[in-house]
Amino acid sequence: MKRKGRIVIHTGDGKGKTTAALGTVFRALGHDQKVCVIQFIKGQGKYGERIFAEQLDNLDWHICGKGFVFNKENLDEDRKVAEEGFALAAEVIASDRYDLVVLDELTYLPVLGFLPVEKIVDTLIAKPQRLTIIITGRKAPQELIEIADTVSDITVVKHAFQQGIKAQKGVEF
Repeated sequence: MKRKGRIVIHTGDGKGKTTAALGTVFRALGHDQKVCVIQFIKGQGKYGERIFAEQLDNLDWHICGKGFVFNKENLDEDRKVAEEGFALAAEVIASDRYDLVVLDELTYLPVLGFLPVEKIVDTLIAKPQRLTIIITGRKAPQELIEIADTVSDITVVKHAFQQGIKAQKGVEF
């Protein structure tokens, strides 16, 4: 039976989009599949999942961001890093070396004006048929939602941060 890949999106304002994608990463690795994670926006921090990922075979991990974009003074540099990261993502997708590719925080690129959504759509449509791609991030553009096979909108009902509880090692990072 020939494998049919999918396009999956985890979007919304709730916590857990990346975590959901990583659950699928570990599922794929359990079946000896080849996986690539490309993180946009997030910087080089000591995230627990990255530390663990370094120990795993069949998992390639790329960081294509300098940290969350809060400073409007560096937008040109942030845009350049995003464009370079997406060029890497397009290469990884076209390579047909992977069974699963996660594009973490990709939705921010068109939302922030770093990359036209049409360029992303064109790359996704041209993916190898067997490849599954998971996209995470808030405010997924309608154009991405339309071409996706599965879209989950993760909403926030209650979040510890709203109660003044800071991010904790092993839970949020």
